[in-house]
Amino acid sequence: MISRKLTTKRIADFRALLQSEERSGGTIEKYLRDVRAFACWLNGREAEKETAAGWKTHLLSAGYSPVTANSMISAVNSFFRANGWEDCRIKFVKIQRRLFREEAKELTREDYIRLLNTARDLGKKRLALLLETICATGIRVSEVSSITVEAAQLGKAQIQLKGKIRVILLPGKLCRKLLKYARQQKIASGGIFLTRSGKNLSRRQIWAEMKKLCVHAQVEPSKVFPHNLRHLFATTFYRAYKDIVKLADVLGHSSIETTRIYLLTTGAEHTRQLERLGLIT
Repeated sequence: MISRKLTTKRIADFRALLQSEERSGGTIEKYLRDVRAFACWLNGREAEKETAAGWKTHLLSAGYSPVTANSMISAVNSFFRANGWEDCRIKFVKIQRRLFREEAKELTREDYIRLLNTARDLGKKRLALLLETICATGIRVSEVSSITVEAAQLGKAQIQLKGKIRVILLPGKLCRKLLKYARQQKIASGGIFLTRSGKNLSRRQIWAEMKKLCVHAQVEPSKVFPHNLRHLFATTFYRAYKDIVKLADVLGHSSIETTRIYLLTTGAEHTRQLERLGLIT
């Protein structure tokens, strides 16, 4: 019988598979982190259906939210599929579809403007422009490297991710700001958001800079992360045009159900909507 231990080689082979599937760097690291956590929990035991199911119980008892647990389960299931261990697949935690987002994690337009103004006041031109670029286009943080001098000159950027290619349009005002910043930094071509050594900013660096900024801007840290700028773009776009199909195309979603998650209102807004029904006399 072939051993089903999660060896270093098997995990390395899994990384190679994810890379061949053109998964983003952030996704690959996340999957590997979750698989290693599972391997650590197994503590040398072999992967079997019963032990795999026990890991789900462990995650929930350890205090992980159902959403987080399902995310980790998805990564491990992908590992099982890659190794042909389909019988070990773990069932997801059943979650009722949410009607609204947590208000503590909702980045408002006012929060966004405060972050922008604070970044400018602190002389952080690159960070301020980066916030505007993500929020004005709805791109993922992993797609920031696609914002190049050439893209700003053309007014559009070509983004390749997960084997798909899509083109996003860049607002004229944003293009002018990007090109002005590039001239100031003496960047003639290629990526605009670079480190001092000339490398593209990583997801981790962008995350860290935003977290530092939220302290000065007096915005709750729980609201401040790159993906929330994408959420703000999505809700603002939908309120302006009420076109979820076009929004799904802009965001690069293959399913409108994914886009729908971005449009959840906060609990407070949902409550106001219920009160406006006028059904309580």
